[in-house]
Amino acid sequence: MKNLDESDVGVFCYISNLPGFRGVLKQRYSDFIVNEVDTDGNVVHLTTMEAPPEEIAEEIRTETEANDAASKNYTSEFESFRSLAGDSDAESFEAFMGQINSSDGKESVSPIVLSPDSDKLHRTAMHNFFKKNFKFLVTDTIDGPDVSSKCIRVRLDSGGHGKNSRKRKDRGGKPFDSRGSDDWQENIGKFLRFHICKENKDSQEALGVIAKMLGIQPRSFGFAGTKDKRAVSTQRVTVFKQRAKKLAALNDRLIGIKVGDFCYVKEGLVLGQLWGNRFTVTLRGVVADCEETIRAAASALGRQGFINYFGLQRFGSGSVPTYLIGSKLLRGEWEAAVNMILDPREGERNTIAMARQYYKETNDIDGTLRQLPRYLVAERAVLQCLKKCPGNHLQALKAIPRTLRMMYVHSYQSYLWNHAASTRVQKHGTDHVVVGDLVYCKEHDIEKAKEIGNAECEEEDPNDTLEAHELDEISDTVLPEEKKNPVKAVTAEDILNGNYTIDDVVLPLPGSRVIFPTNDIAQVYHDLAMKDTISLTESVHNVKEFSITSMTGSYRRVFQKPVDYEWELLKYTDGNIPLAETDLDVVAKSKRSKPVEELGVNESKGINEFDCSERLNPSENDIKLQADDKEVGGKREVGMLIEPKFQDAQTALKLSFTLPASCYATMAIRELLKTSTSVAFHKTLN
Repeated sequence: MKNLDESDVGVFCYISNLPGFRGVLKQRYSDFIVNEVDTDGNVVHLTTMEAPPEEIAEEIRTETEANDAASKNYTSEFESFRSLAGDSDAESFEAFMGQINSSDGKESVSPIVLSPDSDKLHRTAMHNFFKKNFKFLVTDTIDGPDVSSKCIRVRLDSGGHGKNSRKRKDRGGKPFDSRGSDDWQENIGKFLRFHICKENKDSQEALGVIAKMLGIQPRSFGFAGTKDKRAVSTQRVTVFKQRAKKLAALNDRLIGIKVGDFCYVKEGLVLGQLWGNRFTVTLRGVVADCEETIRAAASALGRQGFINYFGLQRFGSGSVPTYLIGSKLLRGEWEAAVNMILDPREGERNTIAMARQYYKETNDIDGTLRQLPRYLVAERAVLQCLKKCPGNHLQALKAIPRTLRMMYVHSYQSYLWNHAASTRVQKHGTDHVVVGDLVYCKEHDIEKAKEIGNAECEEEDPNDTLEAHELDEISDTVLPEEKKNPVKAVTAEDILNGNYTIDDVVLPLPGSRVIFPTNDIAQVYHDLAMKDTISLTESVHNVKEFSITSMTGSYRRVFQKPVDYEWELLKYTDGNIPLAETDLDVVAKSKRSKPVEELGVNESKGINEFDCSERLNPSENDIKLQADDKEVGGKREVGMLIEPKFQDAQTALKLSFTLPASCYATMAIRELLKTSTSVAFHKTLN
């Protein structure tokens, strides 16, 4: 099967009739920079890789609490302990507290061992008592005098009771009980939030690497949306109960990944918790019949926008499109879907191709797993399940992580949407709303629908968002303000009154809770699905997650304009020099500006790893800068031309803009170039 092209997934049309031009997309990873925009509209950047001085503060806090024990009256706590533990242990504990009060240093206070206790529930109650009432103390369980008994040991918290604690001599060769040693402070959130900047790695791959280094499961992380692999991207991530210092220490060992900007929060991130993404895209090797062609196209993109297609990333980068796997799932063809996931495919690296071919010829699961890279998550999950449950192909499909396996069905929804959008543009143009188009209701229509009590406006499910699972530069979600608005079909009266414009038009992603346009575009969905022997109103099987009729569906704007849009023309002579500054460059430059004596050991080791500052600032003799500012649509637009003194200079077009979540920057670039955005096509341009 050949590599996917845009026409295969319904991407045919453009908004403008302006001519396109030649330009290379993603020649370097730094030519495609993505910064997440949070729900408050803030652009996420990596600004520091240093951990806050939390552990020092914790030791001070612990020592202060211990010192405060001398002045605090624990009479009521002692009485509670006496009733829980008995007179003998109560007297031992009071004596222990007396030692703490009179001691000059923590090192001189020896642990105490309470009476043997074979009742596990009672020991648990004892541990919880100390955690609640004496936070500066740590308890663990040790063997008692006979085989069946255990004893609780009580000690003063050293402020570093992890596996690398300096107080190992107090342990008697045994680790402290985790219930006592993992005493997370109540005054800080249980989630560590940080910013991750990565190059040539998708979000799940990068977090998988960090999880392995930390010795935790990848599911411990939360994030708002996945980003494009072939890019330099920065986004927010949360992880449950991990220390900032521990993550910051990984920076020296991480390749193409950096973490920083740490803080503790009460809740972890979930998919969809973002407004959108800020893109900085550099098109290299730009060639046009004249420079005015480039300028006209760049200006038009800011004014008119682009057709809001789902980009090729939505359908997978390999020769087996995800929407084809999705169609098999919708038909209940479990074994065929598994084979499509596992079978050899064109264009893959030799090691992967050999592993796939080996499995096809031998059915040796263990041997195949040894050959398959860990980042092939779906393939490995399917094989591991087939090893446990031979022949159970449905169970094997369900073994794929949910956000990944749902990608297949959502991909088929997107395939239908793209074809419907193209037909809408081909039949009705890009200038006017037509009767039967769907739009988000405006306030007067919502009130009218409530007054007359009809269903003119179809309410969306408040929880109706698509699963945010894409392995590309966006997170698939519906914007909060749009989720609240009902959807209606445009009437002749609406058009007469000018209530809606072309920018308001939406099309559905099929599901049980959406309505279709009341014009000829609705039939596009049903005809295309029928060709694949799929019904959008009935399911041939009872597996809900692989059925469109069990999904609520959603809506997506047909046309999208870039926000805070800027562009500039550049001249360059060396294709290896970055033309845009990434967060990694900025952090490296800030380190470089520090005196060496101010840098920590870890900082001074990796100072040049991502340092592009010298290359990003050529000398004044090499370039001449000319400003060329224009007014476009009442907004100031930046167009800068950098002219080097070399004769063989090439032209680059750098664009910066923000898009809401679920919008593809590659589709905006396609509108400019009027050519395919496929990786294969742009490799030929390189």
